[in-house]
Amino acid sequence: MIETARVCIVDDNVIARETLADLLYPENYELLLIESGLNLLAQIDSLNPDVILLDVMMPELNGFDVCQRLKTHPKWQHVPIILVTALDSKDSLVRGLDAGADEFVSKPVNGSELRARVRSMLRVKQQYDALNAMLQLREDMANMLIHDMRAPLATIALHAGLMLQRQNLATNDLQALQTIQAELRHLESFINDMLLVAKIEHDKLLLKREPCDLVQLIQQLVAQHELLARLHQIKLNVDMPARPLVLPIDETLFSRMLDNLLANALRFSPTGGTVTVRLGEVNEPATGLVRRIQVVDEGAGIPEEERRNVFDKFKIVSLKREGLSQIGLGLALCRMVAEAHGGQIYVTANEPHGAVFTVEF
Repeated sequence: MIETARVCIVDDNVIARETLADLLYPENYELLLIESGLNLLAQIDSLNPDVILLDVMMPELNGFDVCQRLKTHPKWQHVPIILVTALDSKDSLVRGLDAGADEFVSKPVNGSELRARVRSMLRVKQQYDALNAMLQLREDMANMLIHDMRAPLATIALHAGLMLQRQNLATNDLQALQTIQAELRHLESFINDMLLVAKIEHDKLLLKREPCDLVQLIQQLVAQHELLARLHQIKLNVDMPARPLVLPIDETLFSRMLDNLLANALRFSPTGGTVTVRLGEVNEPATGLVRRIQVVDEGAGIPEEERRNVFDKFKIVSLKREGLSQIGLGLALCRMVAEAHGGQIYVTANEPHGAVFTVEF
């Protein structure tokens, strides 16, 4: 049982509120009596209830509507709601379930039944809170480890760079060091992606939109990937307008998105293959002018049935287990960045083989 559980009783009738409170008094809950659904919504942050007893028939805003609003709110959708109603029709039951209600109690309320249902809902809330606390602990530990990994990676990168400055390196040693540098960059990119995803999910990252020339930005990113392309004997093509294309974007986030798409394409393209980066503007009948960036590879491609899932971080692990290699957390970050700029990202097939990752905004 949750210690000092907070139970909200919401009813416009003062006698009904006090009756429910009397029935729950033996359970030693902290009882919060609220006179309307509107007042509940206005005070929900300070009330922080563990269970809500919600009357259906209330003026201004009925119990169904209050329930629906709470169940669509990310912060409160996990709080169990018990609808208290005199309505006994199937239509009312269906309407309550559609609104997201977790339980029902019929009027006149039986005290034993009410106490049992509240205890049941409190067990559900306790299990949710325990699971959420465990997940938060795991996430905090993962973020701490990621931060701690940065220092040794920086040391490795520094010494690899110093060794590359030597003039008498054998060809094999030079190639090995270049490979180490490329993989270090990939690992650093993965770490940065995890940190950015965490910030975006917790609304701690604000877009810093400034005018940026996408043509120049893409040229810089392509230049940074030239070494990796040469190491894997992959041809890196660019298809862009000759004129600047200046747009207000968050350059740091946009660079991370495009860097991920380029690195992903190069990593999974075969030796001797080609990766193409395209930038252009198209007029769509429905949406008007659309800016489109495409990264085209000749790798194994993405099966059609999985193309919508490769940007979902919760489905990436299962897709990896199924043998789909051309995915990772970076693609989840790409979707977040695209959507933060009011755009979208999707993947299609590159015939006869490969994938086309498209960003439109």
